[in-house]
Amino acid sequence: MKLLRFAGVVFIFISAFQFVNIRYYGGDIFSLSSQDEFLVSIHGNTEPIRPLSGPERVNISSLRATEEERTGLEEDYVTGNDTNVSVQSHVEDAKDKEALDSLLETRSSSNESYVDIVEDADTVNENNRNVETLENRADDNLSAEVKRVMNVSNSGVVSIAEMMSLLHQSRTSHVLSKMKRPSAVDQELLYARTQIENPPVVKNDPLLHGPLYWNLSMFKRSYELMETKLKIYVYREGKRPVFHKPVLKGIYASEGWFMKQLKANKTFVTKNPRRAHLFYLPFSSKMLEDTLYVPGSHSDKNLVKFLKSYLDLISSKYHFWNKTGGSDHFLVSCHDWAPSETRQYMANCIRALCNSDVSEGFVFGKDVALPETTILVPRRPLRALGGKPSSQRHILAFFAGGMHGYLRPLLLQTWGGNRDPDMKIFSEIPKTKGKNKSYMEYMKSSKYCICPKGHEVNSPRVVEALFYECVPVIISDNFVPPFLEVINWESFAVFVLEKDIPDLKNTLVSITEERYREMQMRVKMVQKHFLWHSKPERFDIFHMILHSIWYNRVFQT
Repeated sequence: MKLLRFAGVVFIFISAFQFVNIRYYGGDIFSLSSQDEFLVSIHGNTEPIRPLSGPERVNISSLRATEEERTGLEEDYVTGNDTNVSVQSHVEDAKDKEALDSLLETRSSSNESYVDIVEDADTVNENNRNVETLENRADDNLSAEVKRVMNVSNSGVVSIAEMMSLLHQSRTSHVLSKMKRPSAVDQELLYARTQIENPPVVKNDPLLHGPLYWNLSMFKRSYELMETKLKIYVYREGKRPVFHKPVLKGIYASEGWFMKQLKANKTFVTKNPRRAHLFYLPFSSKMLEDTLYVPGSHSDKNLVKFLKSYLDLISSKYHFWNKTGGSDHFLVSCHDWAPSETRQYMANCIRALCNSDVSEGFVFGKDVALPETTILVPRRPLRALGGKPSSQRHILAFFAGGMHGYLRPLLLQTWGGNRDPDMKIFSEIPKTKGKNKSYMEYMKSSKYCICPKGHEVNSPRVVEALFYECVPVIISDNFVPPFLEVINWESFAVFVLEKDIPDLKNTLVSITEERYREMQMRVKMVQKHFLWHSKPERFDIFHMILHSIWYNRVFQT
């Protein structure tokens, strides 16, 4: 009898507690406080990282259910058909339902298959960008030279010619210091610089089309020296998922593919750090954000703190970082926030960044412009490569994509809505009776593919245009295009100032047919520099990224 009375009291207490918890606290009495610490392990060491205070936590499961009811989509957006690929839908950080509309993301899963196949890949993949912005920008991180150029320019925009001038200035500003006892590595770099500055003249090359490059002779000599001399030490420290976990799918795939292919490379990677010309920091900016960012906080302070703890680890274990202040170390990061996350403690590093924005502190001669590539099916990175010949491209200009940032709505307002039959500018590709053109088909059938900036200067459309052999039209002020130190982008691409969007069609139709065909031919020739292969090939995107890093390292000597 006493036992029954005790059980009754316990039942009443539990019922009352549940009522109070749900009615007045929303069920959060046992939830994790925003002030609690969680542990992140770096090479066996656990360091508490305190989440930033204040963000509203999101019920991912309920948001996913709501989004699936609204869209009916649980699959990734792919180009073409591949029913053997499987995915699992995943909704990322969203601070409200409006943000959720552009944050549907999928990840691979061997247990689920595609429900549907959608070809408008870029339209949705760019929606995966985190729409939140950070509090701190880099306006105060510009060099005196960049500020001077931007002040002189009436538009405040640094042109390609001015970018090249800043790049040349950075080379001459490196005064060789007197070395009492230069190391073997120093001697090799000095030798490489002398060889690159005084190369044998190359007039014709079967693999490299001269007009694509600022100086074909210098590029070829530098590339050959990289193949025979370059050695890289990859730090083994760091635990997954932030370190040593290459993300091979999505719009940030460049950093993952580079990580995977470098770590597997026996030519460039050395186990002896004393032989290394460069030291690789093997972290993923995408996984850093996925793992540690607190939704709604608009701050990357805890991400920066995490990277700082990693630098403390390797600098206390080895002397290489302290010896050069990190100037011979490099990182490859494609997330939009990478410049902000790395500028404080990794400012001396060679930073390969997709978000290569002059106005946000990109340093010419040190930083590298990283191509942003969308990989939809990692085992088939070259699927649907190519496009129609120039004579069969009957659409003057094409764009379709999410209305991110301030520029794209202006583009749509000016040229969207069938205002001009030659300008196919959409937020979503319209559906009509009969067979509808897909995003890929539009790219393959257009003369010019419009590549406007979104939230940041970079966009995967630039590489997509080259992939589908469409002349890219880049509308993104102060965007530093990839491999600028060797590739002359103005030989095959069109650059339009943001303020000149109303004159976009006039700009395009003023290009003669002969000039267009020449540019389109060069697009096909430069294409190989922007392709990922399952196994790296000479002059492909892996080697070109590596060459940009090597090139900057040599000219820092």
